[in-house]
Amino acid sequence: MPDDARSTTDFIEQLRESTDDELQERRAQIQESLQNLRFRTASGQIDDPKRIRKYRKAIARINTILRERELGINQGR
Repeated sequence: MPDDARSTTDFIEQLRESTDDELQERRAQIQESLQNLRFRTASGQIDDPKRIRKYRKAIARINTILRERELGINQGR
């Protein structure tokens, strides 16, 4: 879960309210942040290594929502 949401539920609600373009843009931003975190981890500059896992999960959640929309699943929510 990226840093701007209070909880996972809030984050998922934010994602579901976003358009496909916004989701793709957000995914790109998170992927860029993840890459930066990986570089910082390799150099020993990161304080919270759990953030890498949170970012990977956020990317997976975005991909899941995009795929659901593509297949027409969960349109009633």
